[in-house]
Amino acid sequence: MSTDIELIHQEGKICQVKIHEDGGTYAKGGTTDASLNVTYNYAWFWYKFLDKKKGIHFIDNKKAKDCIPKFEKCIKELMTPKCFGNGEHRNKDYWAPTAGNACYALNILLKWAKQYPEAKFKTHS
Repeated sequence: MSTDIELIHQEGKICQVKIHEDGGTYAKGGTTDASLNVTYNYAWFWYKFLDKKKGIHFIDNKKAKDCIPKFEKCIKELMTPKCFGNGEHRNKDYWAPTAGNACYALNILLKWAKQYPEAKFKTHS
């Protein structure tokens, strides 16, 4: 199970960002769509540190600028030794439920939110 996250312009189109190949599913060769598929394996981190009731889905239909403070707070929390361990960073195994992997995905969303603060996030499970 996973969640698809998109950042949508007021015109209803997906925002365009720097080409990337991130997420559980992605276009071979990359895409410029602000679209990210994230595995449910990271959900524990997001329910604990992002939003206790909705996890990553708290962003659904919210303006990007309104998500930035929670993203930054969660990233800061995930970077603490109690979560991050001994310098653990993004795991080579995308599916590994690690603080580093959850933090990496949130940093992508944070970057997009700062680029398009008036756009809205959409989530689909």
